[in-house]
Amino acid sequence: MNPPHPPSPRRIRRTRRVLAAAAVLTVATAVTATVIVAGSGSGSSLAGADDAKDANGAADGLRHTAVEVSTGTCGRGWSRPQAGTQVFDLHNASSTASEVDLTDPRTGRIYGEVEGLAPGTTRPMTVDLGSGSYAFKCLQDDADAVTGPTVVVAGTRPQGPAAAPVNQHDLIPPTLAYQKWVGQRIGELAAGTGTLEADIDRGDLAAARRDWLTAHLVYERMGAAYDTFGDADATINGTAARTPGAVGDPGFAGFHRIEYGLWHGEAAASLRTPAAALDSAVRTLRDGWPEQRMDPAAMGLRAHEIVENAEQFELTARTDYGSGTNLAAARANLDGTRAILDQLRGLLAPRDAGLARLDAALDRAQAALDAQQHGGAWTPVARLPHAQRQRINADFGDLLEQLAPVAAIFEVRRTA
Repeated sequence: MNPPHPPSPRRIRRTRRVLAAAAVLTVATAVTATVIVAGSGSGSSLAGADDAKDANGAADGLRHTAVEVSTGTCGRGWSRPQAGTQVFDLHNASSTASEVDLTDPRTGRIYGEVEGLAPGTTRPMTVDLGSGSYAFKCLQDDADAVTGPTVVVAGTRPQGPAAAPVNQHDLIPPTLAYQKWVGQRIGELAAGTGTLEADIDRGDLAAARRDWLTAHLVYERMGAAYDTFGDADATINGTAARTPGAVGDPGFAGFHRIEYGLWHGEAAASLRTPAAALDSAVRTLRDGWPEQRMDPAAMGLRAHEIVENAEQFELTARTDYGSGTNLAAARANLDGTRAILDQLRGLLAPRDAGLARLDAALDRAQAALDAQQHGGAWTPVARLPHAQRQRINADFGDLLEQLAPVAAIFEVRRTA
């Protein structure tokens, strides 16, 4: 007996955090009063003996300052602030886990964050301090948020990267707009699977191969909605286990089941049932979509996941069942990434100084894929010249780095 077919790869979520690549956000302080520091980084006359060790550089060559985290002593330990890149070693002195943000107390912009700081543990926060106001905010489990004293770095030195926090309410309008866009695509998808079924019913497999790709690419553009699709995703776009005979598993269904048959010489009669099942699943999804609700808090992360999954499954041809169209699918995935970024752009533009670099990275990745389409046919991944395959992989790697700040910016943070 063949093993059960795995879920659609689009529902496999990798657990590594993307926040680290979102640029080192800056830091804030706490003492018992406001401290003003010269923009040149000179020490303050208010410094105490407890901060003498701050001047000592660590092995990384950066200035380190020990900062205490608790509801009663949030930010204690920093009394000689200075500008520049440095490290705050945050120690959780409480009995519960904590999140620590470095904020501008006037605007709420976040310059640095550490999450999941366990009791009794110490973790570093690397920041680039420019001229401005800073305060540590300690958000401990089952307790109100506490903001420590404000520290002011005087002068004209530019501040490091920061982002105004985004709340759930901010994300509702773009989420609803994107959900409406997905509904329109599902309508296109239903028309496409209906055409594909009709091709197969009349035995026109040449037309079926053409129309299979058209419909499949519509589905590949909707990546941010796959989790909301639930079990329908596996039914529509599931894959077979990578074991001998797994493609014969009755649970192997949807686009890839039909792809396997169309490009492995199966007769039209053997594909009629899978084609009808695919069309039925799509129409059920279309009819129920108005009742679905996407999670606004996941919108920024989905933009990153679409490209991550394209890199993992399309650029490796792990989801090729004969058509050799993985690069076309990856290209459709880029369209899907643009679609969600278009809805988020109004919130993203004032928060992401690297937005132009992100747009350029998308353009490069798109151009690299478009170059592999020749007269309507796509180069299979296995036939890519080595240099071109490396170029495409590098472009997607760069794009993932540029998308990491988007996931960080749109993470809904606790504020109270």
